[in-house]
Amino acid sequence: MARSTGTLLGWLAVCCLAVVVPVSTLLVWTDPQAPRSLSERLVAVWRTSAETLRLGGITGAPLRMLLSVVLGLIALLCVSTLVGVVTTGLGDRLEELRRGRSTVLERGHAVVLGWSDQVFTVVGELVAAQSARSRGVVAVLADRDSTEMAAALHTALGATGGVRIVCRSGSPADPDALALLTPSAADSVLVMPSDDDNADLEVIRVLLALRALLGAQAGPPVVAAVRDERHLTAARLAAGPRGTVLETEATTARLLVQAARNPGLVAALRDLLDLAGAEFHVVDEPEAEGLEFGEIALRYASACPVGLLLPDGRALLTPAARTRCGPGDRLIVVAPDERPERAAAPEAHVDAGVMAPADAVPGQPARFLLLGWNSRAPLVTDLLSRTVRPGSVLDVVTGPRTAPDASRLVGRPGGGRLTATHRTGELTRPEQAAGLDLFGYDCVIVLGPDAEAVSFGPDDQTLLTLLTLRSCEEEAGRPLPVVAELSDHRSRALAPLGPRSAAVVRAELTALVMARISHAPALASLFEELFASRGGALALRPASRYVLPGREASFATVVVAALGRGECAIGYRAHAPHGTDRPGDVRLAPRKSERRVWSAGDEVLVVAPPDPPVVSPGDERPSPGGRRTLPGMRGEERVGTDDSPASGPPLD
Repeated sequence: MARSTGTLLGWLAVCCLAVVVPVSTLLVWTDPQAPRSLSERLVAVWRTSAETLRLGGITGAPLRMLLSVVLGLIALLCVSTLVGVVTTGLGDRLEELRRGRSTVLERGHAVVLGWSDQVFTVVGELVAAQSARSRGVVAVLADRDSTEMAAALHTALGATGGVRIVCRSGSPADPDALALLTPSAADSVLVMPSDDDNADLEVIRVLLALRALLGAQAGPPVVAAVRDERHLTAARLAAGPRGTVLETEATTARLLVQAARNPGLVAALRDLLDLAGAEFHVVDEPEAEGLEFGEIALRYASACPVGLLLPDGRALLTPAARTRCGPGDRLIVVAPDERPERAAAPEAHVDAGVMAPADAVPGQPARFLLLGWNSRAPLVTDLLSRTVRPGSVLDVVTGPRTAPDASRLVGRPGGGRLTATHRTGELTRPEQAAGLDLFGYDCVIVLGPDAEAVSFGPDDQTLLTLLTLRSCEEEAGRPLPVVAELSDHRSRALAPLGPRSAAVVRAELTALVMARISHAPALASLFEELFASRGGALALRPASRYVLPGREASFATVVVAALGRGECAIGYRAHAPHGTDRPGDVRLAPRKSERRVWSAGDEVLVVAPPDPPVVSPGDERPSPGGRRTLPGMRGEERVGTDDSPASGPPLD
């Protein structure tokens, strides 16, 4: 095989002749009808050999026989070349398909740019959203092997029904690679941050590549996420008016704080954000114009209105019951369907006699224990210091090798609301955990180290800490409220969580929000308001706050009682079954006519207004209405009044 092509062809010809000529001679000499003379038999041998080698087989003068051989060789060369060209073309095409370099020709598809651990969550939600189409397509572009991406997605998601998952290989920051997915014809584009240190810069490059490819033409909505708040403004500039950019680190910290203040909220949030069951919808209801929000709240059989989407795109959550729906306002509801069912006689289900007295329930100071430290810990402590009641305590316990931020936490001004302490210790040693008075805290927050700070998996330390806490629970025979942060969604199945514990997978919530916004861009302002750092938002309240314990009442009664407190009830969670410590699942958007006996252990899931601002020495002055503005948000908010429609001009 190391010889030249001519040598190989020569040896091939010799081998063929050495087999064909003797066999042809044997066939002629053994044929009963063969000619008698030697010359005629040699001609018959030539004809048989030539036909076998496709060389024509013409007999006669030597020149004619030579020309026949030349024509046969030329024909053989042409056919061989044609077969080679066709084979090479098919091979290149198959290789291009295997490498993911062909163009996606579908329209109305969903595009995912980039690869991270959360791509499985995003693609799963997009598959659910595309399942309503007859031929839904989700296209993924990342700088990885397309076959490996497709295998990983199909393994994680299983059967996708009639929705196809198409993977293409290439850099999402390359406009030529982006063109393979035809983003101009897509319904939505999602840009995922990778797990690298420069993930935010890569997201900005991808957004700029999209702008270069799509130009100034109206394109699909673009949803992206960055990790560092410092890159948020640049990413929003690169995304342009069609884009929505979220911040994963701050969103994770806010979820941790909300879950610490409301144990059990993580599962309810996940149910609200995925596309299974009840979720947030924006409903166009022209007939609601001029109605008070209290009337609208009872207008639907199972949908739970929580606010208004104003004509300028801002979300007004938990408006006052007497706020009127103005021209152009749309309703924000929690419902299992985009077209909620009307209630026949909503007022008939309200039992005013079993409502609990609307007495003011003062907030109590809380005690929190923070185990571990990472780059999101300063955000967690800052959010706690701004949302807890005065007199609250935060004890921080970290390992020996702790970031300087943790030691500087002690003595930092907290406005008199939060007192913070810090000490070091081995978090995985049961004897040290037993000395922390674990059951004296309202919640234990467990943070794992940053991935770049350790040589082992970032979740390994968290799992060991959870194992120690679970051991303390079992020894004491008491449930311990724990909220743990995990980096890998696969670690959730391994986490030894107790009955009152929950795990927050880093960036999973952001991935769900990205999928929801891509499906319904109008919800972007809702989620910005829902995860604002001002406190309030979603909360689990005791059912005794709204209805008398032990009395039978409809869910419509709970809705009216919540409106009297400025809250919007969207579901409930029944108390733990007898003999167990684990509470039941949250039931979202039940029918208003549903009746049950409410016990003291039941909880109601509400969308609550911001906590009243607590002014202490050194505090900054809160904005009007007690609301705060997220970095990068257009922050004026308008509160509806009894005398003016909610769609009026913004307040100064």
